[in-house]
Amino acid sequence: MFSATPSISRRRLLLAAAAAPLAAHAGLAQAQGKETTIIVGYPPGGSLDAMARVLAQRLGALRGQPVIVDNKPGFSGNIGAQFVAKSRPDGSTLLMTALTTYAINQKLMGASMGYDLLKDFQHVAIVGYLPNVLIVPTVLGVDTLQDFIKAAKARPGGLSIATTGNGSLEHIAGEMFKRATSTDMLAVPYKGSTPGVTDLIGGQIQAMFVNTTTAINNLKTGRIKALAIAGPSRVAALPGVPTLAEQGVKMSNDVVSIFGIAAPAATPAPVVEKLNADLNAVLREPEVNARFSGLGVEVVTESAAHARERIAREVATWDKVIRETGIAL
Repeated sequence: MFSATPSISRRRLLLAAAAAPLAAHAGLAQAQGKETTIIVGYPPGGSLDAMARVLAQRLGALRGQPVIVDNKPGFSGNIGAQFVAKSRPDGSTLLMTALTTYAINQKLMGASMGYDLLKDFQHVAIVGYLPNVLIVPTVLGVDTLQDFIKAAKARPGGLSIATTGNGSLEHIAGEMFKRATSTDMLAVPYKGSTPGVTDLIGGQIQAMFVNTTTAINNLKTGRIKALAIAGPSRVAALPGVPTLAEQGVKMSNDVVSIFGIAAPAATPAPVVEKLNADLNAVLREPEVNARFSGLGVEVVTESAAHARERIAREVATWDKVIRETGIAL
């Protein structure tokens, strides 16, 4: 005897399948009706915060609704990241990511980070690249990278290179530089770039890797000199500063901070794709390009799929570099 049960079951499956994308679009509609918050895991005033505020302003104008920036500093950016990872996955709470730092943290801190960079987020977009720059004080009296390397080799262990803390990107950069140039310098950790740059200007420290934004701001004083860009190409804001590779120094990896926007892992794909499209539209605006360029940041517009691939490579790359340099917390 024919039974209606299989037919009913099939109908239910078809209805469920049809409802799934509608539910996702409903989530998108809900997110569009809410205020959007971009979380920054660092204090106001830094390059990451500055970029987040530019994006919030223009994204809010594009969407016709408020987009605010909320700073939740602490634990090397992890407080803010933990908050977003546990937030409602509807696109209303986003993380302005310092992806390179988070990738390094994942290797050095492990489970103590409180989240997994690859598993606990939907990476919506990569928004920019910010290379590091090797700077020295003008009182050191060197004009070129090769002059500095000669000075370091002439005084093994006699020169000091500042870092922004043990395990920081700048610390790793310094270790890679010493390996690549066969030099021996004392690494001196500071709590952030500002006190390190202050001592460098005063001549107590002889070198430091800093991000391009910090270099630009301090070059105006005339008391520091930029010797090299630690990225794959020159920076538009510092066109006269050659790369390390141009000057014969090849480190095991470029020292470039990658910034992006991420959402909680369960955020529906249509929400992620809409956010990606809106962010890319904002990043293509000449005003946004100009403001990012003034910070030394190279704007990037890519798909969400490419962002996820790029981040997976970043995690693998810094895992390898940290093992090679032997850095540990």
